[in-house]
Amino acid sequence: MIDCGEGTQMQLRRSRIRFTKLSAVFISHLHGDHCFGLIGMISTFGLLGRTAKLDIYAPAELEAMLHEQMQMFCHNFDYEVVFHAVNTTQQQIVYEDRSLTVETIPLEHRMPCCGYLFKEKATLPHINRDMIDFYQIPTSQINNIKAGADWTTVEGKVIPNSRLVCHADAPRSYAYCSDTRYIPLLHERIKGVTALYHESTYGEDNLQLADKYYHSTARQAAMVARDAQAGRLLLGHYSSRYEDENVLLNEAKEVFENSFLCDEQQVFEL
Repeated sequence: MIDCGEGTQMQLRRSRIRFTKLSAVFISHLHGDHCFGLIGMISTFGLLGRTAKLDIYAPAELEAMLHEQMQMFCHNFDYEVVFHAVNTTQQQIVYEDRSLTVETIPLEHRMPCCGYLFKEKATLPHINRDMIDFYQIPTSQINNIKAGADWTTVEGKVIPNSRLVCHADAPRSYAYCSDTRYIPLLHERIKGVTALYHESTYGEDNLQLADKYYHSTARQAAMVARDAQAGRLLLGHYSSRYEDENVLLNEAKEVFENSFLCDEQQVFEL
């Protein structure tokens, strides 16, 4: 989960996501709309009998406050909450497992803030099942073939690996950039990302407000996506002054056509 504002638990239930599926939370910064829901969610997990540990990645300033809240509201739970302080000024890997890495992305806001870059690790090629069956290759050799081995038949004929496998899927990536003012060189940190979420609080009619409050316009978000050669741009974090966010979408599309508005419960396939 990325950020945890008020209403998070209701949204999880509406999305029919089991609470036990959540193993880590990444907090971008300590404004309430990004972290006020965290302690309530932690408490609910404990009351539901959670046993698996929960990892929290967030700016260091949150640790003391979270500890005090848990001392007050979360007693005798059967699971551990592990806090990981992140450096919002550096791009570095803060999480890694067998399938992906998560890197911080330094952003510029009114307080320490970072985004997160999720990068899928490259996978092995897919087995060409028809060829495996045709040459009667035993299951015990599948991993060797995925790793690049050829196959030699009983007659001594060498079947090249390229006939036994299909290309692996290209690794996917997702960059989450909120909240931040426009950073001209941000695209260099997220080059070629499959999907970019970039805040788009304002339109160009409020460019001065965006600069004053360290937010971005939809057009600026699109400039980052264009320069990063992103696959698509997801817009969000709209100012309430816009009754119709299509104004923001249209401004973004003028710069980067593959732009989309985000809304609650919306799903994007990467």
